[in-house]
Amino acid sequence: MSGVLSYNVLMSGPPGSGKTLLARTLPSILPPLALAEALEVTKIYSVSGLLTSDQPLVTRRPYRGPHHTISHAGLVGGGRWPRPGEISLAHRGVLFLDELPEFGQQVLEVLRQPLEDKVVTISRAQGTVTFPANFMLVGAMNPCPCGYAGDPVRECTCAAGTIARYQKRLSRPLLDRIDIHVEVPRVAFEKLTDRREGERSADVRLRVRAARARQARRFAALARLTCNADMGPKEVRQFCGVEAAAQPLLKAAAQRLQLSARAFHRVLKLARTIADLADAEVIAAPHLAEALQYRPRSGVEG
Repeated sequence: MSGVLSYNVLMSGPPGSGKTLLARTLPSILPPLALAEALEVTKIYSVSGLLTSDQPLVTRRPYRGPHHTISHAGLVGGGRWPRPGEISLAHRGVLFLDELPEFGQQVLEVLRQPLEDKVVTISRAQGTVTFPANFMLVGAMNPCPCGYAGDPVRECTCAAGTIARYQKRLSRPLLDRIDIHVEVPRVAFEKLTDRREGERSADVRLRVRAARARQARRFAALARLTCNADMGPKEVRQFCGVEAAAQPLLKAAAQRLQLSARAFHRVLKLARTIADLADAEVIAAPHLAEALQYRPRSGVEG
């Protein structure tokens, strides 16, 4: 998860495997808000009436975790006099949607445009309002309704057709906008009782900051870009060159996974970030292979 820098993530695993904990701790490894970003977020919270007298400036990256019963207007914004919704309140931060397939179909599909354009437009008779919505989407889901499909310990009680219908609640166009698909397995007893410490968040944060600094230098002449995830097709061609030895892997993966143009560019952007985290100038085969392993394990790209 340390490679996450404004990329959209979907975690799948049984209940109690730590998906929600991972999402909640994610902002702790992200780089701090730059002044310009802090001002953007502060404006949104001011319009929403969420600023307090002792907090004139929002200095921490937002983390929003709405319940799956949220309305369309609550998520994207709305009202007679349009106000920002959760996706704008998560601007420059994290929007965590737990139990993702439980959200309404219309609510999920409305995410597609903001995930692509980084803004949300609300039209009313009085006029049209556009709010920023450049957020990291982090979704979590069980592999099936009971939560235990593929679990090595507890048997799944769901029929094959039930599992298929449950997973199809997430459309291919929406899944195509997810950069990182992660399986979060049950935590084994040995790991729960292991007293050895893993890598500290502070150390991961330093590596993330160094990668972001590299990206800031890369995009210094392009005012609208702040990180690799914001690149469009033109910037992907310019900055996401793959070494010659990795070209056969890229070609084979594009054909085998039937990557759409959007998914193809997302793989390259993610590989560029993995290379940045490794302090590498060019995308090499290991960086590309890691980015590809985060694509969905089954099915084809939509």
